[in-house]
Amino acid sequence: MSSPALTPAQRPADAVELARVLEAWGIKGWVRILPFQADPVALVHSAQWWLEPPEARFVRGFSLFSACVQVTVAEVKPHADGWVARLEGVNDRNTAEALKGVRISVPRSAFPPPADGEFYWVDLLGLDVINREGVNLGRVTDLLATGPTSVLVLQDSDPADSAKTIERMIPFVDAYVDAVDTAARRITVDWQPDY
Repeated sequence: MSSPALTPAQRPADAVELARVLEAWGIKGWVRILPFQADPVALVHSAQWWLEPPEARFVRGFSLFSACVQVTVAEVKPHADGWVARLEGVNDRNTAEALKGVRISVPRSAFPPPADGEFYWVDLLGLDVINREGVNLGRVTDLLATGPTSVLVLQDSDPADSAKTIERMIPFVDAYVDAVDTAARRITVDWQPDY
């Protein structure tokens, strides 16, 4: 099975995986998608998506395509408690069903600029976290959404045993975060190593 809308393409070097296709929605080729963030602004505003086959652990026997493909997004809109999308050239339920589990990426360079004081999670990954006293607390490896607050997850080497790592979690709120400098790849916090 193939579709002229699914154009083989090289995955952009700055591509960020933002969502997955959950299932077909309706009979006209729409799909339900699962964005990985509460406000999928970059996904919704992108005119092009890059799709990759689902991981085998999610969908077995996927055969629609074997490498990255590029698609034109016709429409994305909220529906009930989720999101649905219509892709150019995907006009029937069978093709939409065949997309189940597909991973959706968008180049970071295509993201709209964030508002002042706001950051895309992908821009925080890999930043060093330093406290006010200049102590390096680790590097951001993940962010957790815990309701109204996001939490920075840091990895650092254990001072007692350099072969081991320790994990720290710092709420990403003004009370603890003094400054984020993405150009310098650093976040300054009011946090102590023994918290």
